[in-house]
Amino acid sequence: MNDFAAGVIRWIVRLAVVAVGVVFFLSLLAVAALLAVVWGARALWARVTGRPVTPWAMRMDPRTGWSTVYRSTARWSAAPGGRPVADGPAEPAVRSRELPGAREVTDVQARDVS
Repeated sequence: MNDFAAGVIRWIVRLAVVAVGVVFFLSLLAVAALLAVVWGARALWARVTGRPVTPWAMRMDPRTGWSTVYRSTARWSAAPGGRPVADGPAEPAVRSRELPGAREVTDVQARDVS
């Protein structure tokens, strides 16, 4: 009886997975069909009105992207010559301070490994 119940549950799970896959495929197919109908209606309307069919494309010029990035570097870059931008007393940055215990470190002489 245990094997029969396990077999039935296995088949039910398989059927559920196949049903979910079929529903997903049919929904994608419906979206593609709807897109094709809209595209065809658009082409038909263009033919009826005598206008050329303009393609659905993202209008992007690569030069505008480059100039946008190039202009934004002023915001993220340091001032020329490493000088601070603001006029005032320059405080040392947190990274330029000496670490605690740095004066207690002794140099180690390298030796040959024999």
